[in-house]
Amino acid sequence: MGFNISRAGRAVLHVTDLEASRKFYVDALGFYETESDGHHLYLRGYEEKHHHSLLLKKADKAAVEVISYKVYDDADLDAIAEVAKQNNLPYKWMETGEQRALGRALRMQDVSGLSLEFYAEMEQVPSLMQRYDLHKGARIQRIDHLNCLVPDVQKAYDFYSKELGFRPSEYTEDDQGSLWAIWTHRKGNVHDQAFMNGDGPLLHHVGFWLPDPLALIHACDVLASIGMGECIERGPGRHGLSNAFFLYLRDPDGHRIELYFGDYFTGDGDFKPKRWSVHDKTRQTFWGHEAPDSWFEEASTFLNVITGEEVKQEKAKLHLYKPEFTI
Repeated sequence: MGFNISRAGRAVLHVTDLEASRKFYVDALGFYETESDGHHLYLRGYEEKHHHSLLLKKADKAAVEVISYKVYDDADLDAIAEVAKQNNLPYKWMETGEQRALGRALRMQDVSGLSLEFYAEMEQVPSLMQRYDLHKGARIQRIDHLNCLVPDVQKAYDFYSKELGFRPSEYTEDDQGSLWAIWTHRKGNVHDQAFMNGDGPLLHHVGFWLPDPLALIHACDVLASIGMGECIERGPGRHGLSNAFFLYLRDPDGHRIELYFGDYFTGDGDFKPKRWSVHDKTRQTFWGHEAPDSWFEEASTFLNVITGEEVKQEKAKLHLYKPEFTI
């Protein structure tokens, strides 16, 4: 494979009220505001040395513009463009200067209809990892992963593994051996990109890494203290899959954010992915409590990278039932 994708890089979300978003992301969760204007809010975690990992753009309707991956070198972008050409996938170039803080970028619609972006260069800023005087809320450290609903998980996994070089860490199958969900990685932990069976394509959530489990608890306390307790959707808890602590939140526009800590290393060449049965309920919540209906039924719509219109939804290939979902 002639290119190297390093990790999940950023998400670009459309929101309807920037001030409401600032109260949630900055005041409550503690994201650091790198900069902003009347139409954009650029956010990052304290550990991150790049300009942002979450871009919120003011719009009339909430949606997902793109989910993005960092590559090692600018030449990698040309190689990924060849993958798009060979698979007859729509793509376009975003030249340096078209997007704040970002160099040249490639945007494409993948085989499932997900709106992807790849970039090599982003403006660098000082890490705030040891500026403990600034840390607040959930003390967000960095972006960790992206999780999407797709109508055919096997099709999505085949493309990401064979064409983009993603490696599996854990997966869920039914009794017939059909793939219900899979967690794939580039950076050597449990996942950069997960796929779950469902009507889609939809963005289920963006996951952000925390410094410790107590940050989850503190985030809940802060949200409740400023009258935003209704944003807490699921958790805190521990996943069976990944073994990580989790907390799922909904922002003022309904976009789902996961606060996440404590998975494990998957970077060895002889690492073997772990199989879970779709009937094993401990995989989604190791402690046994169930997720609310909204967690299964609601997610964020993608915008087509060429037309800007909402991506059309397709029905899931496999029969839907709640135990299929996990992290």
